[in-house]
Amino acid sequence: MSAARLQNEAKTMSPRGEKWNNYKESMKYAFHVIFHPFDGFWDLIHEKRGSLAAATTWLALFLITRVIVLMYTNFQFINAPLQYINVFEQMASLLFPFLILCLANWSLTTLFDGKGRFKDIYMAMCYALVPYVLIQLPLVFVSNIIAFDEAAFYSVLLSVSLIWCLLLAFVGLMQVHDYGPGKTIIFVIATILGTLIILFLMLVFLSLLSDALSYFVSLYREIAFRLY
Repeated sequence: MSAARLQNEAKTMSPRGEKWNNYKESMKYAFHVIFHPFDGFWDLIHEKRGSLAAATTWLALFLITRVIVLMYTNFQFINAPLQYINVFEQMASLLFPFLILCLANWSLTTLFDGKGRFKDIYMAMCYALVPYVLIQLPLVFVSNIIAFDEAAFYSVLLSVSLIWCLLLAFVGLMQVHDYGPGKTIIFVIATILGTLIILFLMLVFLSLLSDALSYFVSLYREIAFRLY
């Protein structure tokens, strides 16, 4: 009975263990992607080397890193009013534009004959954020042990992390949609314009919704005042 029970438990635990191993491999594969982006992004999407769970983890780490950078970087290197920083607002201010950027990119795939699905675009963009986490987190510590005269070292690494992320995002979109460099540049410009249009329409919609709610609230108060 005990042997049969152990076999049943092993069968029950094996899928979980397999999922956990796949998750760990997908997380570690990010290090291959950032140093070998062309074949890395291709295998990430087409060979199923990445996963949504790992991509979302890297996105969450990016958001957390941004908050840590704002709150704990030495005041000599960043001007952030700590007393006014809201963690959730800071995360939302990056998360929503990021998701809208992915949505705009996916929306234009038909127009530009792109091959990427929304899932593929999201994963590629999330993996492109890895250098930000790997460089900016140690920089928080570095900023608190170096003098202001050594700010050039800090600024160079800061720029490297941002440029590296942008280059990875460019290569990632190129591999996801199977474009050449020239078409990818045009596609990126169109994606940025599409993102701005979506944000504008959302702001207009929210403004109209706010005005409509204010009208109905005022109407309710007027009716309630006259009746009671």
